[in-house]
Amino acid sequence: MEPANLIKELQQRMPQQRFQHVLRVTETAKSLARIHGDSIEAAETAALFHDIAKFMDPEEMRKLLIAHEENPLLFEFHKELWHAPAGAIIAREEFGVHSEDILNAIRFHTTGRANMSNLEMILYIADMTEPARNFPGIDELRIRAEGPLDQAMRACITHTVTHLIGKQVPVYPDSIECYNYFVN
Repeated sequence: MEPANLIKELQQRMPQQRFQHVLRVTETAKSLARIHGDSIEAAETAALFHDIAKFMDPEEMRKLLIAHEENPLLFEFHKELWHAPAGAIIAREEFGVHSEDILNAIRFHTTGRANMSNLEMILYIADMTEPARNFPGIDELRIRAEGPLDQAMRACITHTVTHLIGKQVPVYPDSIECYNYFVN
């Protein structure tokens, strides 16, 4: 699907505020892909799809994830995590995205994972550092995003895990494994 057609579809699936976030993440991902010598087209595709399932009905999302035999452990954690694997399923099933790298970037953009590809890191970092994000430490993360990808990812996953621990909420195992991978 051409990006222009996908953009029209996205506008219908999410509120305007979230749609604007998706466009900012897309521009950030394309910029990071340029800096890090990765595919700009792949970064654009992954970023456009990353939140496509964000506003699905939770019960419909649960059914989709179960039907596609996603890890049942997901359901023991906050439903906020569900939209990433659901988005990968939608990108593949409804829009014909077949690149495993793009699908994995969508799937792991909320949790991260050990041994991420460059594209996976680019989307995770872009989602976290897009221009409208505003939280303590964001300026440092934006600076790191332009340096070595593994170091930027380390800074981003450290920030995420620290934030979740500070809120005293469970941390999904993929995020812990991602943190452990990048700090070793």
